Amino acid sequence: MSASPVSSTPILRTVLVWSASVTAVLAVVGAIVGFLVAGTTGLWSALAGVLVAAVFLGITGASILIANRWYGNELYVPIFFGIVMGGWILKFVVFIAIFFILRGQPWIEPGVFFVALVVSVLASLAIDVVVMLRMRVPHVSDVDLPTDPDAGDRTDEASGAS
Repeated sequence: MSASPVSSTPILRTVLVWSASVTAVLAVVGAIVGFLVAGTTGLWSALAGVLVAAVFLGITGASILIANRWYGNELYVPIFFGIVMGGWILKFVVFIAIFFILRGQPWIEPGVFFVALVVSVLASLAIDVVVMLRMRVPHVSDVDLPTDPDAGDRTDEASGAS
């Protein structure tokens, strides 16, 4: 597979890999703490909170990676924003549906679910910051510069030669 010409692709892939690893750790820790705090109900609540956060935070990165596949196409910008906005709308609708479904469920301990959700979101934000600080991306990217200084839009008349 060839490297993507879009500079955000390696960053997003790294974020998704790190997020998957941290989600696995948070699921184990959350399940243990949830079980100690509220028994089996707390265990399932913590797992649900971590899973909901992971899915919602992963949709944005995944949608951008999918949209980047059309880089270079003349319709790249509308395709990109259509996919990313579609992902956000999907997240919004699913978010509301999940909370209506989970509301009042006997196996959900609201406090444990909320703490697991917030901790997962904060961990995801920390991952985003660490990855962005560690990645080496030039300030100007995704641009092809001419290799010949005389190439481009310059003509003899424009250069001031008489």
